[in-house]
Amino acid sequence: MNHYTVMESPIDSLLLTSDGEYLTGLYMETEAAACLPQIRKEGRRDPSLFRDAIAQLNAYFAKELHRFDLPLKASGTPFQKTVWDLLTTIPYGETVSYKSIAERMHAPNATRAVGLANGRNPISIIIPCHRVIGANGKLTGYGGGLPRKQWLLAHEGRQGTLVAPIRAVRQSA
Repeated sequence: MNHYTVMESPIDSLLLTSDGEYLTGLYMETEAAACLPQIRKEGRRDPSLFRDAIAQLNAYFAKELHRFDLPLKASGTPFQKTVWDLLTTIPYGETVSYKSIAERMHAPNATRAVGLANGRNPISIIIPCHRVIGANGKLTGYGGGLPRKQWLLAHEGRQGTLVAPIRAVRQSA
């Protein structure tokens, strides 16, 4: 049985999914909208399963937590799982390039494959795919959208001053 809940955050609603034992997904609004109908059909809304995840995410957004400690189960290929494991080693407030991850995997020509795996990360923020940038130092694609990636990096002190929460950015546009 799949379980889910939705929590509010400074970067809009977040959809959390679980198999009852592990956190299996954390999706931002655009991704959540695409998968929520299926999750509602197959799963059960159960906020009690997500107390620890919600508490840690709230502490992260309050700048009180820099490293998550949750049981995770991300479904993917062995290559994707290797990339995602490496993402969890990127310290809070730091960024690395797709190329450097490929090199750490001893696959220096796999930069694009690393980018694709990064983009398929089912547990964003907790598996910090937002901390991966282009080799030239520029922000590149992000499933939650570049404004959210910029916000998360600024929140962690990486890109200068913190920009307004996503809701405020969207409402002023």
